[in-house]
Amino acid sequence: MLTSNGYVLDERRVGELSVVPERERGELHGLRERLRRDGYLYLTGLLDAEVVQGFREYYFGLTGAAADRPSYRKVLFDQIVPGPEYAAFCAQPALKGWFEWFLGGEPFLHKRKIIRQTAPGENGIGTATQAHYDLVYLRGGSDQVLSAWIPLGDCPVSRGGLTYLEGSHHRVLAEEAAGTLKRPAASMTADLPGLAVQYNANWLVTDYAAGDVVIHTAHTIHAALDNVSTEMRLSTDIRYQFADDAIDGRWQNHWHDQDGL
Repeated sequence: MLTSNGYVLDERRVGELSVVPERERGELHGLRERLRRDGYLYLTGLLDAEVVQGFREYYFGLTGAAADRPSYRKVLFDQIVPGPEYAAFCAQPALKGWFEWFLGGEPFLHKRKIIRQTAPGENGIGTATQAHYDLVYLRGGSDQVLSAWIPLGDCPVSRGGLTYLEGSHHRVLAEEAAGTLKRPAASMTADLPGLAVQYNANWLVTDYAAGDVVIHTAHTIHAALDNVSTEMRLSTDIRYQFADDAIDGRWQNHWHDQDGL
């Protein structure tokens, strides 16, 4: 049984995230077409798993010593988020180089980069990332910004990985173009089962492994599942775009959960 913020997903509206086959990884035109078609690219093993695990150990090595919530927040926002280790991880050649190749020019990494931690058993409203598409938070720049969601360690479905609403970007694009989708800079809903019915679409899930990366467009609806495992779920989401395109200036400061974005 899969849940998100306590809502139980209808198993009849759950599908499998599609992996980009190894033979297609080097076909630039095909990858761009696949992204336009599916709204995401699931690239297994794009990163070195040992590099990912090393950053996970670095993170928990610092936060594990924080005995209370205020101490944890201080470590997260004063040390980890602005720290050189996180910066290096997000700009590692396997990531930045891929975006340079895919975009066909100099890539720009938004300074506001987010780390999400979910403990086992957390399942109240607001615990898991609610359904949204990224453009509602990034309207000050290009709508061609791409997000990279990276599990920091293995993340099976039970640990609460990201889930994508199949084909949702096509409807979002159409409604954005028509001006009929006027949403504030906020999540759409915590009710993933209801949204699946509204869009007549499946929520796509998979068991992620350390080294996997999912690239998705700014129009693709996604959310997170509840962590029903016994292990901590840790991930980061970062955003790259073509450096010559318009850039949202609000995203050029380090992330803080009180920054209003």
